[in-house]
Amino acid sequence: MIAAPARRNDPAQYDQLADEWWRPSGGFAALHWLAASRAEHIPPAPSPGSVLVDLACGGGLMAPHVARLGYRHVGVDLGARGLQVARGHGVVPVRGSVLAVPLADGCADVVVAGEILEHVEDDVGVLAECARLLRPGGTLVIDALADTRLSRFVMVALLEHVPGGPPPGLHDPALFVDRQRLLAAADRLGLDLRLVGLIPSVREAVAWRLGRRATVRMRPFRSTAVVFAGYGRKR
Repeated sequence: MIAAPARRNDPAQYDQLADEWWRPSGGFAALHWLAASRAEHIPPAPSPGSVLVDLACGGGLMAPHVARLGYRHVGVDLGARGLQVARGHGVVPVRGSVLAVPLADGCADVVVAGEILEHVEDDVGVLAECARLLRPGGTLVIDALADTRLSRFVMVALLEHVPGGPPPGLHDPALFVDRQRLLAAADRLGLDLRLVGLIPSVREAVAWRLGRRATVRMRPFRSTAVVFAGYGRKR
């Protein structure tokens, strides 16, 4: 079991856990599953120069999917060690805040903001950066944790104490995302966004835990009350 940090949602934890990024059974295992799920909603690159901006890219777990789809993969993160790992997997690293991304307006054909909205105090500010970076007609893919009692119980009280769950202290439930506020903000920002619940395949999760599978598929789920994804386009 990975020890909990001194305070929840401490960004330094990602540098301390840098060796976990590419371990399929490590502390970031579920992020591998989510990366594959995101890729299912990204169209193939329309041209060789098409750009995908990966906000809070961490160790670059989207890299094999982005390469297969044909995009230039630009990863933005505050963590130096994670960016070093991402660079080794073909990501163009950009060190910076997801609230003030040092990239030009309309530079991206696709923006991915996976598992970051519940780690910042201004989730709408991150969504505004997504809208700014996207060209008209560009694709947006997000995923996050919902601001509900059920989500707080599942993601913190339960899964932080289960092997294969998130590292202890990774999430601060006070930052979990208000879905209605997010949808309202998306509309104001010119983003057509729909939310879908996500849940790991229970059968595959059991097989993964027993060492019989390398990964687990995330399946759409009728409820967005715990983990949810958002798929959309810039108008």
